[in-house]
Amino acid sequence: MEFRQLAYAVQIFIEKNFSRAAEKLHIAQPSLSQQLAKLEKEFGVTLFHRTTNTVEPTHAGEVFVARARVILDLAKQLESEMNDISNLRKGKLVIGTLPITGSHILPAVLPVFSARHPGIEISLVEDTSANLEQLTASGGVDLALLTLPIEEPSLDWKPYATEEIRLAVPETHPLASAKDPVPVAALADEPFIVLKRGQGFRRITNEICEEAGFSPRIVFESGNIETVMSLVAAGMGVAFVPEMIAASKKGRYVPVFKALTDPAPSRTLVIAERRGRYFTKAAEAFIDTLIEVTS
Repeated sequence: MEFRQLAYAVQIFIEKNFSRAAEKLHIAQPSLSQQLAKLEKEFGVTLFHRTTNTVEPTHAGEVFVARARVILDLAKQLESEMNDISNLRKGKLVIGTLPITGSHILPAVLPVFSARHPGIEISLVEDTSANLEQLTASGGVDLALLTLPIEEPSLDWKPYATEEIRLAVPETHPLASAKDPVPVAALADEPFIVLKRGQGFRRITNEICEEAGFSPRIVFESGNIETVMSLVAAGMGVAFVPEMIAASKKGRYVPVFKALTDPAPSRTLVIAERRGRYFTKAAEAFIDTLIEVTS
């Protein structure tokens, strides 16, 4: 058994498809199939059931992948410790980020970090809150830029910024011309456009409405905040939007952004890591840079 075979099995488990797994691993599909066959022969078990459209793990496969992830993560932590000994001259840091947060914060943070630590390679993983929490817990990413609340109990987190949440409405909406902040309770009968389940801001939207005594009447869902705002601008409903998004939008096909009150909602941005995992000097340097740039 070789380390690369562990990584191969994990990638097959993730992709549920040999072609996609081989592409991600940058090897030929026949080679991937051969390596898996060697593993199965070595242990005398079938790790995956192959069907026409997908690949599903057997019970043995699920156990194997779970252990393989632990072994690969321990190897990665050992490599990180050795890189730390070389005083940040080289290494790799995998950062998980929400698309909303990453597109507005990382362009300011990464150039500063890279200039200070040119030998540290940064790899970004964009995904939903739920998936990023699991990736952080399993060691798939070193750190993750998330928003509260965090549901995964194995994670520790540190806040680095707080921002207000705005209401986006079509420019033809009566609230668009209101001078005062809009009470959240006044939106009980409005059609809402929201992000899909699993996104952190979807949870925040639900919580804001629940605290005001109602559930949002959802008419459209999207996986992209830009689509949400385009639908609002087109008159299809209203939406809650982070301040950093509202402040960056100008030009045509942009909704009107209003302040909210009773109370004025906000979200807390945090950087999360798995509790008890080796914390590299590269990770410490990245957090220091993030807090410096965003403060």
